Formats: sequence, structure tokens, C-alpha cells
Amino acid sequence: MEQLVIGVLVIGVLGLLVIAAATALAPRFNIAAPLLLVVLGIAISFLPFVPAIEIEPELVLAGILPPLLYSASVSLPAMDFRREFGAIGGLSVVLVILSSVILGVVFAALIPGLGLAWGIALGAIVSPTDAVATSIVKRLGVSGRIVALLEGESLLNDATALVLLRSAIAGAAASVSLPAVAGSFVFAVVVAVLIGYAVGRLNLWVRARVPDATVNTVISFTVPFLASIPAELLGASGLVAAVAAGLVTGRGAPRVLSPQHRLSDVQVWRAIELILEGAVFLLMGLELYGFVEAAEKDDLGFLRALGIAALALLLTVVVRTAYVAPLLVGLHRRAKRGALVKDRVQSLHDRLSDPETRGTALEQFGGRRPRRVTRHDAERLSTRVRRMLGDIDYFLAAPLGWREGTVVVWAGMRGAITVAAAQTLPADTPNRSLLVLIAFMVAAASLLLQGGTLAAVVGWVKPALPDLSSDDERARLMALLDEAAARAQEDRPGGDASARVGKQAAVMVIAAQRRALLNARDDGAFSADLLQSALANLDADQITLELKGGPGDALDGTPPPRS
Repeated sequence: MEQLVIGVLVIGVLGLLVIAAATALAPRFNIAAPLLLVVLGIAISFLPFVPAIEIEPELVLAGILPPLLYSASVSLPAMDFRREFGAIGGLSVVLVILSSVILGVVFAALIPGLGLAWGIALGAIVSPTDAVATSIVKRLGVSGRIVALLEGESLLNDATALVLLRSAIAGAAASVSLPAVAGSFVFAVVVAVLIGYAVGRLNLWVRARVPDATVNTVISFTVPFLASIPAELLGASGLVAAVAAGLVTGRGAPRVLSPQHRLSDVQVWRAIELILEGAVFLLMGLELYGFVEAAEKDDLGFLRALGIAALALLLTVVVRTAYVAPLLVGLHRRAKRGALVKDRVQSLHDRLSDPETRGTALEQFGGRRPRRVTRHDAERLSTRVRRMLGDIDYFLAAPLGWREGTVVVWAGMRGAITVAAAQTLPADTPNRSLLVLIAFMVAAASLLLQGGTLAAVVGWVKPALPDLSSDDERARLMALLDEAAARAQEDRPGGDASARVGKQAAVMVIAAQRRALLNARDDGAFSADLLQSALANLDADQITLELKGGPGDALDGTPPPRS
């Protein structure tokens, strides 16, 4: 027993050292660390003294993916996610269904005795893009819209694929109607979103009342599992629940958690992401020999699996291209419609901002039915108009053309979710070993081929660069911060705008500026990158202030004012 424990510890330590070394050395070889880890894992799996390794799929689906998806969704700009939700929904639902059915027909035709139901099951396994794999594209300096589309798609399409997989497995044994599949999908998503939303709100409520930053971060470790486990027990999607909890947390954390708490979260979760991402890709590579050995025992043939996997990978790219092309056309038309109505929306915004014309604007917007216009009506309409203007500017500032579409297509990589889902196939699945090996080959080839050449593709097509803030946008943001600071100074008891400000007053000014930025974020008034940078600067200023002396000390060394 003691030797077993020591062996496990040695393997764990070696695994961490391999992950750290691959992450540190990958930039020197101009290769993404996940790709290097997959290659290392494959090489190690074929060493003569290494036994065949098969990882329990639930370890990945229930133990590793929920915290990774939660962490990714926390950092995803909620406003960009809302703006791209239509496109993200199409990629994560419609495209997965189309790919699953088309691939299912091909698999059923190429693999004797498989049948359409099992073919669709394998199609559902290889259709979703991998959230961890798409992190590769974030390092290449592409625009925020591309990142939002790819990240949003990979966070949500797992639910579609897993529901289709369960339905196809059930359909192989008995007839399953289309309404039943649709109902299962709606149930899995809706229940998961409700659970994730509730857990996210509870997470913020509890952590806002915990003063210790370390304890606060420890609590955050439990959030993805508090969301995913109940969802899975109720038959919903645990991964979607973890994503929903992350989106709620990411949106609300700047308002309710202190900068120290959020900084602690960022630093610790970066280390967790590094370990879990590395473990996913390393374990994925280590499993290859076991899959090959199982297929050879069943006399199914490595070359057959390789040929079918190559065709499947080609089809995933072709189907994705056929879907993304009209999607970009639709997004372009949406941007053009926004440009046509921008002047009218801007005029309405100006009239709502002017007290003399606000009432007339509200009455005209409310239609023919006369009613008393309340202050709440005015605020709600003003918010809607500001968001409309922000959305129009967002779509016009970063249009998606064929260059960006090429990156969206080529960056849709498969990964660990495909391998883990394949291993959940029942033991009585026809040619199960062959199907698992095909799924692995599709995922590995997608990672190595698409991921390995993605930088070259980006350099070749030259998509739009990361969203750079204009001088006008930066000037508007600075004016917003100055206005918020001036108001906070004026509202400070016992002082005025020109008074020397102590530490507490300075922190109050920063809090006012942060509220102004978060309100602007909710309205979509500025780009996500500019807002994130401004919020990070305010956090750094507040942490520096709070580290200087006691809670009442002044910045200039003078004693605090008496109350």
C-alpha cells in the first residue's frame, strides 16, 4: 500500500514537472504548450515499459472540465457574449446537429453493422469544439470578436453534443422521437442555466461577506462543482451549469468583491488552469496506445480507423465552412442595418439626454396609447438606447469578413471532450474499440494539424488585429472617470473638490469611478479590453492605497480628519 501511494505521488510530481517544462519551453519552439503535451503523451504511451492507460471519462467530464469552463466563463466579457449570442447559439446548437447527422450517415456507410443511430452517436462525439483547445487562438493576437465567438461556442456546444449522444444511444435500442430529443435538450439547458444562475448569485452573496481573500478563493474552487453536480443529478448539463455560474460570477464580482479578493482569484486560478489544461492534454496523449491495442485485439485495424478519422476531420472542416460562410453574411447585413439606423438612434439618445425634449421623446416612443411617463420609463428607455448605440458601434468597429471567417473555421479544434465522450459509449456498442480510436484520432489530428498550423493561417489571411481603442474612446473614458471623481469629491462630507484627500476619501473616489465604469460596461459604451484595463488600473491603485498604513491614514502623511 505504501509503495502504491509513493508511486502515485511520484507520477503526480513527474506530471507537474512535465506540464511546467512544456509550458516554459513551448514558446522557444514556437509551438503551443497543449500541442507539445499531446505529442509527449503519445510518445510516452508507446514506451515498452509503460502499460496501456485508460482514463476514467468521468474524471475529465465531471472533474476537470467544470472548473476549466467555469474559469473561462468568468473571464469572458459578458457584454460581448450577449452581443454575439445569436451567432454563438447557432454554432453551438445548429452546427453541432448538422455535423452530427452528416457524419453519422458517413460513419454508418463506412463501418459495417454500425447503424445510423450509433453513427450519429459518433458524429455527436466528434462534432463539438473543445474549450481548452480554443485557448490556443487567444495567444495569437486576433480580434476580440473572434475570441468571443470561439470561446462562447466551445463553452456551450458540449451540452448539444452530449444530449445528442445520449439520445442516439437510446435510439439504438428503441425508437426516439424528434420531439423527445428536443425536449431533452431544452430541459438539459434550461435547468442547467437556472442552477448555474442560482449558484453564481449565492457564490457572490457568500463571498462578499467573507473578509479573508484566501478563504474567499478557496470557496471559489467549489463553485463549478456546486453547479455541475446538482445539474447532472437532475439530468441536465453540468458543464452548462458551470458556465452559467461563471458568467454570473464574472459579471457581478467587480461590484461585490474587493480588488484583493479578485486579484487572489486571478493568480490562483491561473495556476489551476495551467495544471488542469496540461493534465487534459497529457492524459489524452497517454491513452493512444491503449486505444490502438484494444482495436488490434478486436481485429478492426489501425489503418481503417486512420482513414475514417481523416475523412471525418475533413468533413468537420467542410461542414463548418459551409455553415460559417452564410453566418458571416448575416452578421454583415446586421451591421449594415445598424449603420442605417444609427443616426435615428443617436437622435433619440440626444433628445432623451436633454430635459427639455425628454418628455416628447418618451411619448413618441411609447406609441399612440396615452399614459403617464414615469422616471423608471425614462431610465429604462435611456438604457436601451445606450445599449443599442454601443451594439451598433461594436459591430461596425470590428466587422467579420472572409479573413476572420477563415480563422473561425480553422480554429474550431476538437480535443479532450471528444476523447472523454467516446469512452462513455456502452460496452455493447458495435465496434466500440474502433469508434473510440476514431474519435481519438480525429481529436489528436485536429489539435496537431489545425492547432499546429493556426499561427501560419493567421499570418496568411491577416485578420483584423485585436480591438484597439481610438483616441476618442480613450478621451471619453477619461472624461467619465474625471466626472465620477469630481462627484465623489463634492459628495464627501466636510470637504470639497479642492480639499486634500486622505486614504479613505481616495478609496471612495476609486469606488465611484469603478461604479461608473461598470455602468458603462453594462451599457456597452466602451470596448471590453479598454474597460478591463481601466478596471485593473483602479484595482491596482486601491490595493496600493490600502497597503499604506492603517485604515484612516492619509496619503500625504497628515492625520485623518476628525468625525
